[in-house]
Amino acid sequence: MTRRGFLASSAAANAALAQSRQKTNIVLIMADDFGYECAGANGGTSYKTPNLDRLAAGGVRFTHAYAQPLCTPTRVQLMTGQHNFRNWRAFGLMDPNEKTFGHMMQRAGYRTCIAGKWQFYSYEGKPSPRRATGMKPEQSGFHEYLLWHDLFTEDKGSRYADPVINENGKKRTDTKGKYGEDLFADFVIRFMERNRANPFFVYYPMVLTHGPFNATPRSADWARGDRLKDDPKHFPDMVEYLDACVGRVLDAIDKLGIAEHTLILFFGDNGTPKEITSRMGSKVIPGGKGLTTGAGMHVPMFARWKGVTPAGRVCSDLIDSTDFLPSMMEATGAQWFEGLPIDGRSFLPQLRGQKGNPRQWAFSHYDPHPGCKVNFPPTRLAWDHRWKLYLDNRLYDMRNDPFEKSPIPASGAPPDAQAARRKLQAALDQMARIQPPKFNKFETDGRTAY
Repeated sequence: MTRRGFLASSAAANAALAQSRQKTNIVLIMADDFGYECAGANGGTSYKTPNLDRLAAGGVRFTHAYAQPLCTPTRVQLMTGQHNFRNWRAFGLMDPNEKTFGHMMQRAGYRTCIAGKWQFYSYEGKPSPRRATGMKPEQSGFHEYLLWHDLFTEDKGSRYADPVINENGKKRTDTKGKYGEDLFADFVIRFMERNRANPFFVYYPMVLTHGPFNATPRSADWARGDRLKDDPKHFPDMVEYLDACVGRVLDAIDKLGIAEHTLILFFGDNGTPKEITSRMGSKVIPGGKGLTTGAGMHVPMFARWKGVTPAGRVCSDLIDSTDFLPSMMEATGAQWFEGLPIDGRSFLPQLRGQKGNPRQWAFSHYDPHPGCKVNFPPTRLAWDHRWKLYLDNRLYDMRNDPFEKSPIPASGAPPDAQAARRKLQAALDQMARIQPPKFNKFETDGRTAY
């Protein structure tokens, strides 16, 4: 090739790279069982989270982000942009015909990758009719995947030490002596390295910090070989290892020179497990996973897009797990599928330092049955920054009663409580007009679910 030809070829390659980079990459990281109080940036004092803290410092920290109280309800909402009453099937399952944000991003010309926890197929064992049903990873809209708990739940194995994981349809046979979260982070980083010149979407639903509370490679029990012992004493190590893996992904994005073209989102799927008690200074925060209190639903959320997000911004707007899909659409120009609803609203303007269109209230249709192994009663609830109203008319002042011990009576309440009840009842009524409340009362064997 002549020098002139070489220069022309290089110029064309650089132009193609610049054009592809006009599309924004998305890296969505979701922690498992990781409540608001776990992050130092939110005022948590029990654990060291320097990488999450620098993510928050470099972008926007949301103080009022909420998930569903359990993992599958949140994950279905996150991936489809819809409230659970529209497309819920059962705990640990997703309808194989469902459209996800993976499908959406593929259709927009993105390379897509998922690594971490799946748990959307065959959650229940024999003799449940739901065994061998649900969505398999290869149906979900992701070109590449490395996943734990992707097939039969009885074969799921460990997610931590010597993990049982599936890479693009084949069981990995080289995991002896390795740690699951390391392998997932490695997979994400290698994917970004290979696709740095192309627009990509990474969804990283981490396995940390869900129980069992096992040792990490930084724990003393790991060196002693006691790697599968379930003990809540390991939780601080698990939090700090989660933070380290997030840090590796952040470092890779910066090293690859794609930070200006990559929107990084961090979110929790529900509150901290009940076995765990954390602190925010002098305030003691018991874990509330599964509960509809703040301890079960209030989660950390950080976003960074270098050159776009104002560094160190704090946003108090209400955010829901249905909001991620429309925000990704607005950031990338991707389009959702005709005829399918979207319940969320974009928070992209807030990431740019603008007012946007913030929610006046948030809503949850919470029904983890059938299939949930704990008898959590289903309900609907609506809330704003201070007040929360349930379907059965219980109203709580979350500012003064964060653990919801004393409902405010409907009669004789102060004017601000009465106004809140009217506002939130209107919200519940609005959602009931879309679909009246209906809950799954029975398990497969005929037992009542709650």
